[in-house]
Amino acid sequence: MRIVLCYPAEKKHIDMIAEAAPGAEIVDAGQERIAEEILGADIFCGHAKVPVPWPQVVEQGRLQWIQSTAAGMDHCLVPSVIGSEILVTSASGVLADQVTEHTFALLTGLLRQLPVFFRAQQQKEFVRRPTRDLHHRTIGIVGLGGVGRRLSLALSPFKTRILATDWCPYDKPDWVESLWPAERLLDMAAQVDILILCAPLNDLTRGMIDKDVLAAMQPGTVLINVARGPLVIEDDLVAALESGHLWGAAMDVTETEPLPPSSRLWEMPNVIITPHVGGQAASRIDDCTEFFCRNLRRYLQGEPLQNVVDKRLGFPLRPKPAT
Repeated sequence: MRIVLCYPAEKKHIDMIAEAAPGAEIVDAGQERIAEEILGADIFCGHAKVPVPWPQVVEQGRLQWIQSTAAGMDHCLVPSVIGSEILVTSASGVLADQVTEHTFALLTGLLRQLPVFFRAQQQKEFVRRPTRDLHHRTIGIVGLGGVGRRLSLALSPFKTRILATDWCPYDKPDWVESLWPAERLLDMAAQVDILILCAPLNDLTRGMIDKDVLAAMQPGTVLINVARGPLVIEDDLVAALESGHLWGAAMDVTETEPLPPSSRLWEMPNVIITPHVGGQAASRIDDCTEFFCRNLRRYLQGEPLQNVVDKRLGFPLRPKPAT
């Protein structure tokens, strides 16, 4: 068995994998060699950020399982992989704590007007300006998966009213007031003060936040995107911000990454942008490796794997509760 890695694994992580799969050949390909080494892989673990010859990989018929080290699966769910027998699992939920922390940083930074005060600090201006509150707000979460559920729990002590949409609109947490099917996005958008995107990127979600959804939101609302940039049509977002219909937006992801210098978002005083760092954590590589090793032991023992992805939707489906 040949296991090919493409993430910043250290010797201790490779040793952990070797212990979970005695006798396996483990190749630490990195981004530099992944396009070549994946052609000889039985199992792939990682997140390739360079072009990978997926059609050739599928045609060879050797690769059996992809374990992503990210929750978003757009890096590997190309048509050839979707149509193949390759098993795909994600890291959904593994980094939910970190993305939740980053969401709070973006959200509270925007509501408390930190960009305004940072610019005032640079000018040595000690001037009070209006701020907004998080407590008692109505918050809509688009996508109640691993991140969405963790985030909803973290928001609940702020006496918020939490609504959510999801492709699996069942198994609602007690602290979420309403969990609706994904097609009720417009209904939810019309009721919230803050809309937070936690959905995966696929053919159904690409461009889902367009002028119609933005227009449905109440004047003065806030948009937070910690999912994938292409969920939002940037020109429509810019128009909603420039018109004043949206009070502000904070994004860890953008439609094009890196965000081009020509984007008007850079200059907007009511926008916070971070460079796709929501999943960063000191323990990220340890956590991803531990999850892979747990799944690897299951795989070798013929047991069901965790986070098996519906390849056409791009995320693991929650099982329906028994009736």
